[in-house]
Amino acid sequence: MVFKQTNNYRNFIESELAKLAKNNLYRRLKLISVEKGRRGGTTATVDGKDNIINLCSNDYLGLSHNHKILRKTILSLKQISQCSSRLIAGNDPTLIELEEQLAEHRATETSLVYPTGYMANLGVITTLADKFTTIISDELNHASIIDGCRLSGAKIKVFRHNDMQDLEQSIQSIPSKRKKILVTEGVFSMDGDISNLQQICNLAKEHNAITVIDDAHGDFIFGGSSASSRFSGVPSYLGVNNDIDIHTGSLSKGLGCFGGYIASTRQTRELLINKSRQFIYTSALPKHLCISALAACPVATKGNLQQKLFENIEFVFRKLSQCGFKLNGSRSQIIPVIIGQEKIALEFSNQLLDNGVFVQAVRYPTVKKGSARLRISLTALNSKIQLRSAVDTFEMVGKKLKVI
Repeated sequence: MVFKQTNNYRNFIESELAKLAKNNLYRRLKLISVEKGRRGGTTATVDGKDNIINLCSNDYLGLSHNHKILRKTILSLKQISQCSSRLIAGNDPTLIELEEQLAEHRATETSLVYPTGYMANLGVITTLADKFTTIISDELNHASIIDGCRLSGAKIKVFRHNDMQDLEQSIQSIPSKRKKILVTEGVFSMDGDISNLQQICNLAKEHNAITVIDDAHGDFIFGGSSASSRFSGVPSYLGVNNDIDIHTGSLSKGLGCFGGYIASTRQTRELLINKSRQFIYTSALPKHLCISALAACPVATKGNLQQKLFENIEFVFRKLSQCGFKLNGSRSQIIPVIIGQEKIALEFSNQLLDNGVFVQAVRYPTVKKGSARLRISLTALNSKIQLRSAVDTFEMVGKKLKVI
């Protein structure tokens, strides 16, 4: 069977792909599988190359490999999916149980599970905002936040990253009676730094703005000092949990499972159930994935895995800094090695892979043009042997390409 394309369509596609290739922005899907490593930790097979050190995973605590969680998931598997949205026939009791667990975890009245974190962000922002709203958004917020802002029809003001003076000027310029939503991240996904939530919450209170935080990369990693708030996210870590109106989170990072959620008040939950198109018009998260998350929560909050993770973070950050790499002041498991030029970042990534280390080059539009980087994401399963080898490889390639 031959798929026929009109000349205009074919020319458009070819032109777009050629522009991407010319600007070193063409993306290709790699074939990747992950397995237990021969020398500890996990390794990956990438495009047929095996025993590769994987520094690309968001499975920060390594729970996607946990045997107890896997066993509970497998034993629960009686049906692939509810095959329905939650408002029709998909609202399995395990979803409610998971939402109760997540609300307790975030110290909120309730929560609501979405199929992905991306959909949770879209769902919240497009439900709360309209043409009578101004959204104030950090310039480095995730694409899901940006898309939610655009789809909402609200007026959007973007403030310089974590710049409280610029934020204050932006929020002061908005008429006092206009509805305002201030949205930011806990841990920024491409820079690894932490939002200045204490000042953000103070400004939000002063100007009567709704606060929304996407804590996908901080959830189950950071937390407060009390037993009840351990690893419950960046707001607890910074002591402002009660000042956040809506938390959004991911089940596929610190928890090592799949899905997304919001945590807030009961009224907010009811509004989203009734008005969020991303919740209403999609299939419910399958029951066995709810079981996975429920089984993972107590494992994730023990604390031993976070201790191992932060030991890895300290080691890699210190060693790469000593080599002379620019790391952008990350304070988390996400460590960006700033390269700048897209072409060099791609070549650096390829040479790392040729030498047994898998780190993707991140380029525009994920980051600004000219700020391409190698995004390292560490996990508790990375062994010291692996990390020493990876740092040595970074240093070798960095010198070869004259990055350091």
